[in-house]
Amino acid sequence: MKAIVYHRYGSPDVLELAEVDRPAVGDDQVLVRVHASSVNALDWHYMRGKPYIARPSFGLLKPKDGVLGADFAGTVDSVGRNVTQFQAGDEVFGGKFGSIAEYVCVSEGGAVVPKPANLTFEQAAAVPVAASTALQGLRDRGQVQAGQKVLVNGAGGGVGTFIVQIAKSLGAEVTAVTSTKNVERIRSIGADQVVDYSVDDFTQSGQRYDLILDIGGNRSMSELRRAMTPKGTLVIVGGGGGALLGPLAFMVRALVVSRFMSQRVLPFLAETNKKDLLVLKELIEAGKVTPVIDRRYPLSEVPEAIRYLEAGHAQGKVVITIGPEKK
Repeated sequence: MKAIVYHRYGSPDVLELAEVDRPAVGDDQVLVRVHASSVNALDWHYMRGKPYIARPSFGLLKPKDGVLGADFAGTVDSVGRNVTQFQAGDEVFGGKFGSIAEYVCVSEGGAVVPKPANLTFEQAAAVPVAASTALQGLRDRGQVQAGQKVLVNGAGGGVGTFIVQIAKSLGAEVTAVTSTKNVERIRSIGADQVVDYSVDDFTQSGQRYDLILDIGGNRSMSELRRAMTPKGTLVIVGGGGGALLGPLAFMVRALVVSRFMSQRVLPFLAETNKKDLLVLKELIEAGKVTPVIDRRYPLSEVPEAIRYLEAGHAQGKVVITIGPEKK
């Protein structure tokens, strides 16, 4: 099968389209023929091997797993003898490392569920990592409540567009901070207020929010706290940081600072799982959440897709179209 692989860390130039062995299906596993995948910040962190503190997980000197990707949508090709939830031909979506490939193998109990009936494969492939991050950041870490004022800093990207929609579905009043080119799109997916950061500074507006989810990592903690209510919550969804510690430095500082103030500042790492994929499937089929897709790239152009994502200007999700393997 064809897959996007990398054998050393570096820029998108290390990525190549190669022939690799199709995964063998275990007794409790499902083999999925992938029709579409998508790229996430997670992919370029793995590709570059940064932050360095994560190298024990990535691979110290070279990648442990040389196939890129974490999202997939496709059809079940075959199942192991103990599998009861799926059968060949089922349309599914989910999360598994190594998914920017023509086939991916995932445990029956892992992050794989039936595809939402109202989505294409490309749309479904945009959901798992980004929407799970949005859901868990709002519900689990942010503990959002109906009627609360929520601000999303970095609302225009893949995770941000899901946060806006999920927050609205949970009854929050949502203010979205984004660039000029994204204003109308973010308004169209339900944001109550949209702040163009090139025109207005939300930290100087005098408005106070019960919950802020910071994706961009482009504001200091003191600036973000200024925009929170006295007992407000800040959830750090993403961010920059140096090559050594990356976002971890900000997260550690958040934990320390939270011990000495009434406001909560919480670090956050998401996990794609079956239970939350089913929650997202229900929200999508109810029409409350719709994936926002910016660009589509074929499998052969994944390096260009990663370059575009790394530039930080994606207006929604960047999807990789794969399709059935040609015999």
